[in-house]
Amino acid sequence: MAKIIFLPHETLCPEGMVVDAAKGDNVLEKALEAGVEIEHACDGSCACTTCHVIVREGFDSLNESTEAEDDMLDKAWGLEMESRLGCQCLVGDEDLVIEIPKYTINHAREENH
Repeated sequence: MAKIIFLPHETLCPEGMVVDAAKGDNVLEKALEAGVEIEHACDGSCACTTCHVIVREGFDSLNESTEAEDDMLDKAWGLEMESRLGCQCLVGDEDLVIEIPKYTINHAREENH
């Protein structure tokens, strides 16, 4: 079993979080199950960039990105070489270290205040 290590994020998980994950688990789904509320405006259908994550460790163990994902990533804020959409990442054999970017380009974000 692999671990997904979410680095501290100011609002989503200030202390960071470690989540157990099986091979083939979806990174976005595992985050949401653990209470890490990564944005996902398109409900994980690879139609936006709000679940953009940066894979600091374990990138090569993930499934290959699709052309559709690569096209969407081109629109993401803070794009890096290790960027992926959380909704498209499937856990491999290695532990993952995930950074959630500070910003998204979600113009329709709903705040719960």
